[in-house]
Amino acid sequence: MPAPRQIFAFSGVLAASGLKPSFALVQHAITLTGADRPKLCYVPTAVGDNQRAVDHYASVFSAIGGVDYSTLTLFPQPSHDDVRAHLLAQDVIFVEGGSVANLMAVWRVHGLPEILRECWEAGVVLTGASAGSICWHLAGTTDSFRDALDPFTDGIGLLPFSNGVHDDFNEQPRREKYRACIADGTFGPGYASEDGVGLHYIGTDLYEAVTIREGKNAWYVDRSGDGGYDEKAIPARLI
Repeated sequence: MPAPRQIFAFSGVLAASGLKPSFALVQHAITLTGADRPKLCYVPTAVGDNQRAVDHYASVFSAIGGVDYSTLTLFPQPSHDDVRAHLLAQDVIFVEGGSVANLMAVWRVHGLPEILRECWEAGVVLTGASAGSICWHLAGTTDSFRDALDPFTDGIGLLPFSNGVHDDFNEQPRREKYRACIADGTFGPGYASEDGVGLHYIGTDLYEAVTIREGKNAWYVDRSGDGGYDEKAIPARLI
C-alpha cells in the first residue's frame, strides 16, 4: 500500500514568551512518517541559506538524536549533486520560514516545485513554518516585499487553498489582510493558522489541526455572497 501524501503546514510562535518551542511542531511532523529513524532534510532557502539557521538546526537535531539529518542549501549552488535523488530519499522535508517570494523564485530556478511534488506523491512528509507553510498552498499574505503585508499568489499549489499564517499575531494585521484578500477575490478559500497551530493535510483534505498553545485555533475562510467573508473555527488538538 503506498504511503499517504501528507503536508504539515504550521505557524511558528512569533511571541514565544513562556511557551513550548515551535520545534515541538517539527517533532510532530516527524512522527507522521512512522519511521523508526526518519531521514529529514532541512531547506533554509527562505532565509537565504543563512549559516546561523543551518548551524542551529544541525545542533538541535544532533542533540535530540534519532533522526538522520541533512541540509539542502541552494546558494551559491545546490549542496547535493543530485537534488532529486536526495530529496526522494527523505522521510521529511522541513522548509524554513522567511521570504516566501524569494523562496519560490529560487526554487523555480532549480526545479524544486516539480521535485517536491514528486516527493509528496511518493509519501515524503512535507512540512514548514510561515513561508514554509504558505509555499505548499496557492496563496497567502506576505511581508516579503516590504514591512506592510501584500498578497502572494505564486505558491506550488499542492494544496488547492490559500493559507493565512500567524493569524493572531497582533503586530501586523495578518488576520484582517488575509480575510480582505478572500473577500475581494484575490485569494480563493483557505485555511488560517494562529501562532503555534499546525494544519495536517492527508492528500488535499485537512485531516486535523493541532496546537502547542492551549485554546488556539485554525480557521476556514471563504468569500461570502455579499462580497465579504465567512469563517469557521477549527478547534486544534493540543499536543
